Amino acid sequence: MEFKDQLNTTLDIKNTPKRIICLVPSLTELLVDLGLEDDIVGVTKFCVHPSSLLKEKIIVGGTKNIKVDKIKALQPAIILCNKEENTKEIVETCRRITTTHVSDIYTITDTLELIHQYGKLFSCEAKAEHLILEIQQKQTDFIDFTATKSIKKVAYFIWRKPWMVAANSTFINHLLRLNKFENIYNEQERYPEIDLEKLRKKNLDAIFLSSEPFPFQEKHIIELQKKFKSTKIILVDGEYFSWYGSRLVKSFDYFKMLHSQL
Repeated sequence: MEFKDQLNTTLDIKNTPKRIICLVPSLTELLVDLGLEDDIVGVTKFCVHPSSLLKEKIIVGGTKNIKVDKIKALQPAIILCNKEENTKEIVETCRRITTTHVSDIYTITDTLELIHQYGKLFSCEAKAEHLILEIQQKQTDFIDFTATKSIKKVAYFIWRKPWMVAANSTFINHLLRLNKFENIYNEQERYPEIDLEKLRKKNLDAIFLSSEPFPFQEKHIIELQKKFKSTKIILVDGEYFSWYGSRLVKSFDYFKMLHSQL
């Protein structure tokens, strides 16, 4: 049977894949929530949900660096990658080893499409459709919640030295917009390096410091508050803003809590 991934690459799948290596932490969590934990044979060192996986599965490297020999030794039936999380070189290497599915996600719609694909690919359609419905219901409820919220101008920091932010064409920016947070860097692409002095001239309502990939802490709030005295600076859980997949079920409740801080 032929399947297409989110890069529109055709995959020839003869049987339901039963030995899965996942190189995308958020999608590893999704596989578990689809009831596929027993079929996972390899993960990255960043696949921390559920935490037991790092003890029970073979770690085949990170999202940007993989151990090819370990992957080959596991004889996977399929490898799951993501266009943003994994490099083009990693995807090409994986394709030479076995069937490789690549996701490409910028919106919740993209996420729901991927869950639907996984449902067909791994013969767990009922669980996939149930999860899709649950996310859609949570999203509808959240849209109602934000209906009366005013738009707030924000910047979402992902790195320090150099200071970098999430801009347009990112899943983070999509979720910021859903929250009615106007990303001050919406006119730029991806993850630009920015100038703090120029940012000081903007009339920001809030600065979000993400927990990942750079682990911002309270001391960084103190550091920035000296420059942005009248701006609310908040540590945010990056998993709720950047982990597409089943994490979205919990994200909307987290966003409600975040709005209460503003």
